[in-house]
Amino acid sequence: MNNKPISWMEKEDKTNNINLIKTVSTVIILFMIGLIIFSSVTALPVGPSIIYNSTTNSTPRPAAAITTAGGTFTTLVLNTTGQTYRWKAYVGNVSGKLTLADATNKSIFDWTVTSVTGEVYATRNNTVIDWSNVGCADNTLINTEDTYMNMSLSSPDTINKTFNSTIHRSFYVGTTKILNSSCRAIATYVNGAPQTPSESSVFQEILLKDGSANLVYTTLVNSSTIGYNNQKYDFQMILAENEYQATPTNYYLYVELI
Repeated sequence: MNNKPISWMEKEDKTNNINLIKTVSTVIILFMIGLIIFSSVTALPVGPSIIYNSTTNSTPRPAAAITTAGGTFTTLVLNTTGQTYRWKAYVGNVSGKLTLADATNKSIFDWTVTSVTGEVYATRNNTVIDWSNVGCADNTLINTEDTYMNMSLSSPDTINKTFNSTIHRSFYVGTTKILNSSCRAIATYVNGAPQTPSESSVFQEILLKDGSANLVYTTLVNSSTIGYNNQKYDFQMILAENEYQATPTNYYLYVELI
């Protein structure tokens, strides 16, 4: 048996090794906590499941009758409202829950959302949106989208002419703050009438883009609010359509609850 006493240098080395192990363990623990915190503050919009879908169209008005006597000359001023085929609308409600989940979507706890707030997003891009680089859609992108949708510059309802205001409230996309009244925006109608432009208007819709220059229509959620037809909805949005395309344009929806 080796009973050789331990020298003071060996004791010091042993103490240093223990301290080093403690330091490394502390760093690892702090790193893991940091990952958890980081994942919690970088929650991004996710794809929803569509539970109900009902699509309608406008009812054409009947012909207007006119009777005049033979030999007369009649000057008419005709006023009509025609349905546009360059846009389509989506309205509805949002339900869901907030969850604390890991990378495999296994939850440790969740909370049911009873009064929803957040955003609904729609984009033609069928790949992952670069949510970390979201900002206002610029004029170049908007004009490019008009061209893609075969919208003539002379049409009164192009994307560029429709989203002709920059009045909206501030909001977050993930952790990115979109400043108030900084992007092209509209507010859709309430009870069949336009809203007075205001940062407090309900059902605001804003044009955003991601880092890959994908146009993202963004509507701000207003829980159970009177909408375009005096019925209550959580969101309303309009999306551009190519009226000359045989197959309707696919849009991909995302929802962010906050």
